[in-house]
Amino acid sequence: MPIARNEAKRKMMAGGMALGFQVYHLRTAATPLLAAASGHDFLFIDMEHGAFSMQEATQICIASIPTGIAPTVRVCAGALDEGTRLLDNGAMGIVVPHVDTAAQAKRIADAFRYPPAGTRSWGGPPALYGYQAPDVGTAQREINDEIMTTVMIESPDAVRNAAEIAAVPGIDVLLFGSYDLTTALGVPGQMNHPKLIDAYRTVGEACRAHGKIMGMGGIDNKEDAARFVGMGCRYVLTGSDHGYVIAGASDKAKFMREAAAR
Repeated sequence: MPIARNEAKRKMMAGGMALGFQVYHLRTAATPLLAAASGHDFLFIDMEHGAFSMQEATQICIASIPTGIAPTVRVCAGALDEGTRLLDNGAMGIVVPHVDTAAQAKRIADAFRYPPAGTRSWGGPPALYGYQAPDVGTAQREINDEIMTTVMIESPDAVRNAAEIAAVPGIDVLLFGSYDLTTALGVPGQMNHPKLIDAYRTVGEACRAHGKIMGMGGIDNKEDAARFVGMGCRYVLTGSDHGYVIAGASDKAKFMREAAAR
């Protein structure tokens, strides 16, 4: 059976933008269908801040594969063993937070790719092939090409080391954790602050120099989002399941109460 392709990664590598649907609360096989229906390209399943079990996360990943929505999962910092288990069970990408150095980035890149590109262990025919993989060498080579490895830039040290991090083979995306970074910069939540804008500029230059993708997370205001997309962000988190529910439900409730008042 041919491998399922990571169309979100392919879109970004071709110079386009991919939109991510953050998942904290949804738990069913409908999740990737909702992401597709709303114009997204990949799922961002959050095992760092969400309450997902491994079973729940992997079932959503497996359900995503036939939809063309690329399932990615954010693990906790240092939880590389969870990342490899997720990749064995349907994930097409892993996001690792709080990556400050090239040495950390190399350890992550090595863990998520098969030899000779890395040290990932073979766990049998994976979900990306419908559990019917070709010979192991071909499968490992093809899977290495489809996996998307994302490291998060969330500290001044990470910004300073962005060029070295971006130079690490096997790292695909440098994703801003904008809330944590603004907090570390002493301007918590100020997404239009010059310190954050300068950080995006620095990381963007590093990504362009090394052929990597810059990612935007935690940006809710449309003006701020437009600024950072204009600065070169191609991996874009648009919002979360709870954010979408609250925004949509609040808008409809406001409309109904105003209609009743009239």
